[in-house]
Amino acid sequence: MSMIVNGKKIDLPEIVQTVQGLLAHYNLENRIVVVEVNQEIVTKENYETTSLSHGDVVEIVHFVGGG
Repeated sequence: MSMIVNGKKIDLPEIVQTVQGLLAHYNLENRIVVVEVNQEIVTKENYETTSLSHGDVVEIVHFVGGG
């Protein structure tokens, strides 16, 4: 499945079908992130049930601490 993630076209394995699966693919499932799919923010409680489709546009913003 092809989609645009953070402005780059990528091909994902078929196992990645939800926002939760996408975060796991990028090892971000245990981080604080904001996810937007097709210009709509997805709440954390909907990560497992929000399906992804070919051609979706996804933005993932994760926070980095520092001093």
